[in-house]
Amino acid sequence: MKKIDMLTPIGILIGISMVVFGVISSGGMSGFLAFIDVPSMLIVLGGVFGTLCVSFPLKQLKNMGRVGKQAFQSKEINVEEIVGTFLHLSEKARREGLLSLEAELEQIDDSFVKKGILLAVDGVEPEMIRELLEAEIAAVEERHARGRSMFEKAGDYAPAWGMIGTLVGLVLMLKSLNTPSSLGPNMAIALLTTFYGALLSNLFFQPIAAKLAGKTEHELFVKEVIIEGVIGLQAGQNSRFVQAKLKVFAPVEKRKLEEKSEHVREA
Repeated sequence: MKKIDMLTPIGILIGISMVVFGVISSGGMSGFLAFIDVPSMLIVLGGVFGTLCVSFPLKQLKNMGRVGKQAFQSKEINVEEIVGTFLHLSEKARREGLLSLEAELEQIDDSFVKKGILLAVDGVEPEMIRELLEAEIAAVEERHARGRSMFEKAGDYAPAWGMIGTLVGLVLMLKSLNTPSSLGPNMAIALLTTFYGALLSNLFFQPIAAKLAGKTEHELFVKEVIIEGVIGLQAGQNSRFVQAKLKVFAPVEKRKLEEKSEHVREA
């Protein structure tokens, strides 16, 4: 079940709040209003969108919102629950045979686990099971990388368009050198596009790309755990061996805590 990943909006709000606080504490509300310039915003946002249109096909761009939404969602994938599931399945398979696992499929929500178990039940060789499931992992990784690349490219383009906007402003400023009183305000406006580009890149586009990369890495890690569990089932390995093998994928802190508990029980 997906929940809201509160760290993403909280992080963005903290970043914006610090910028606003710094501006207002130094220049008051008038200083804050000086940082709002619609033409500068349009140059950066419009430029970034235009370069994305050149860089990616329309079908991929349509998914940018859906892909970005994943950074604001948190899907709980508990490795310990997966280990427990395969421990139960291995015990049932040793008692009643692999075919008995078909009855368990209705209680499993993860499609990747279901696919692996079905392959095991059908008697597919372990090497072939691993090859098929790892091919699916590679496809998932490639699909996620394509979606994430839109935010990575936007993060690269935003500062560049900020500089372009600054150059436009500087050209206009130099053309009005005969009015010295306008140089200061024009320079401030010219620099705002650089500010907008840097802010969008470092507080929005690049952090979202990093969050998506982290989520992909964790998802692929979990799928590797599932593959090892399926191979153990297909090979008819003892449930304790399956549990010991999958435990190595648990977080280090969790393993240390369990080892400490076992030592205490033995004492």
